[in-house]
Amino acid sequence: MRSSLRSRSNTFASLELERFAELRGNGEWLQPRLRGSHARFLLLREDGRALVTTHTAALRELDPAERDRFASEAEPSYLGHAEDRDHFLVRVDATRADDIALELGAGFVSLREAGGTWPPFEAGLFAYALGLANWQARTRFCSACGTPLRLEAAGHRARCTSPRCGLEHFPRTDPAIIVIVGYGNACLLGRMTRLAPGRFTTLAGFVEPGESFEDAVRREVCEEAGVRIAHSDYHSSQPWPFPASIMVGFTAEAEDPRIVIGPELAEARWFTAERLIADLAARTLVVPPRLSIAYRLIEHWLRQAANIELDAVNNDEPFFPVPSR
Repeated sequence: MRSSLRSRSNTFASLELERFAELRGNGEWLQPRLRGSHARFLLLREDGRALVTTHTAALRELDPAERDRFASEAEPSYLGHAEDRDHFLVRVDATRADDIALELGAGFVSLREAGGTWPPFEAGLFAYALGLANWQARTRFCSACGTPLRLEAAGHRARCTSPRCGLEHFPRTDPAIIVIVGYGNACLLGRMTRLAPGRFTTLAGFVEPGESFEDAVRREVCEEAGVRIAHSDYHSSQPWPFPASIMVGFTAEAEDPRIVIGPELAEARWFTAERLIADLAARTLVVPPRLSIAYRLIEHWLRQAANIELDAVNNDEPFFPVPSR
C-alpha cells in the first residue's frame, strides 16, 4: 500500500477540503462567501469542544442567520470549501457557548471523544479547526517585541501591530516522529511513566532543530529504550492538534534487542505476535485507541508479522482512565 493511502486511513488525515490559501487573504473574495447562504460556522467553545447535535452527536455548524444571532461578535476564520459549503471557525467563551447550546438544544464534545467515531470529513474538519484555534489562542503577542498581534488572512496569519516591527506570524506545527521498532519476530513497545500498568504504545518524540526525521527516530528510540536503530522507513502521517503537532510515522529495525530504559519510560518490552495477542486476550496489555497513529503502526506490524488484524484481537479496555462523572 502506498504511504499516501496509509495516511488517509489515519484519523484526521483524510479531509477533502479546498482551503483556497492563496485567496483567503483577499477581502473582496472572502466577504461574499462569508455572507453567502452556503456558509457554515463550526462553533468551538474556549476549551476546544465543538458544538454537536445531542441526538446524533454529529457536528452542529451554524448557518449565516444563526451566526448573526448567536456569534456575530466572534471573528470568523476561513477553513475551506467542500460540497458547495464554505466552512468557517468561530470561537466563543464558555458562558456564551453554553447559552447557544441551550437555545439550540445542542451540546459539546471534545475531539478525543469524537475523532474515533465521526466520519472522516467531520473528524478532519474538527481537527483542523481546533489546531487553528489553539494557535490563535496561544499567539497573541509578538515573539520579537511583545506587542499585541492582529489576525489577518481569514485567521491564518497574525501581524505585529507595532509600526517599527510588523513581524508576521503563521500557524505553528511541531513535527514529532512515532515509530514501531522490530527485531526478528518481535516489536518494541514502551510504557510511559504517566501511563497505568499494562498500557503500552509505540515510541515517539519531537524533532529537534537541525535534525532529519530519520535522525529523530534513531535518537528517540535510543534515548527512551537504549535500542539502536539499523534502518527506518516512512509509514504515514497524522495531524495531531493537541495542541499543534504532525505525527510522522515510521517502521524501523533494531540492530540488537538489548533494552536500557531511559527516564521517560517506566518499562519497555519486545512483543512477539503470539505474546501480543495472548496479552490482549488476557487484558494484561492495552494498546492506544484507534484514533491514534500508534494503533495503526501496531496494526501494520501485526499484519506483516502474522497476517492478523489488530481489530480482530484487540480488547475494549480504555487506554486512559475513564473520567468520573
